[in-house]
Amino acid sequence: MAANNRRMSGKKGAQVGSGGQRRRGLEGKGPTPPAEMRKGHKKNRIATAKAKQTARRPAPRGRGGKSSSELVVGRNPVVEALREGVPASTLYVQQFIDNDERVREALQLAAERGGINLMEAPRPELDRMTNGLNHQGLVLQVPPYEYAHPEDLAEAAYDEGEDPLIVALDGVTDPRNLGAVVRSVSAFGGHGVVVPERRAAGMTAGAWKTSAGTAARTPVARATNLTRALEAYKKAGIVIVGLAADGEHEIGELEALEGPVVIVVGSEGKGLSRLVGETCDFRVRIPMPGGAESLNAGVAAGIVLYEVARRRA
Repeated sequence: MAANNRRMSGKKGAQVGSGGQRRRGLEGKGPTPPAEMRKGHKKNRIATAKAKQTARRPAPRGRGGKSSSELVVGRNPVVEALREGVPASTLYVQQFIDNDERVREALQLAAERGGINLMEAPRPELDRMTNGLNHQGLVLQVPPYEYAHPEDLAEAAYDEGEDPLIVALDGVTDPRNLGAVVRSVSAFGGHGVVVPERRAAGMTAGAWKTSAGTAARTPVARATNLTRALEAYKKAGIVIVGLAADGEHEIGELEALEGPVVIVVGSEGKGLSRLVGETCDFRVRIPMPGGAESLNAGVAAGIVLYEVARRRA
């Protein structure tokens, strides 16, 4: 009876056995999420509709084609991608997610950049999207990269009244190397990078991050057949220079670097493929008195691009 009297009592304050629930209820729940994340808000409905339209709309194809979309998964990778300016179309956030610093930063960066849809999704949906990867409640969708056509790079250079300076990658499969080459091409006034369509690194989120933002202004072209693309450059009067450890010329001796040129860089292990090597007008080597057997693609391209820029200055 005493227990019943306590429950029926009109006295204010925490009741016996409440476990401090009222006290916890007064604690803050973190900053208010953006309008796009609040279910029922007008902006949330607009963002949801736009995301559905984007998913249904067929993507237009550029002359060089498009890659497939990509997902960046996990709290740290998503935050790093947003910090580095990796293009993004949608940020998916798990419903009822623990609102830690990385989640708040991801939401803030996405809101500041604009043009990124914020979508709330249940955990099973994110699990399905990521094939069961440990997404930690954050998934960033990177839109397909629109590649240029190899001819576009030379045409753009001539339109600017400059001799083309292009780097072609043969068998380079690490996106970070591609990103490093894009960064070097941008730093030394080059006009773009050409990659093969198959068995080669593409413009993934990793390549974007390594490029440190320069991929936004340095085009990457994709060639269905790299050998044919190089032959087309030759017909247009552009010299093809391949880097090879056993090259007949040293980089400092080659006067052809002063004119329109395509620099071809092979993979670190195998170097240039046979057909690509035979297509080159010159094969040059980089002197390495330290005795290293080879350099990775990003470093090798940077050395040659510096030499070209020095000669053209």
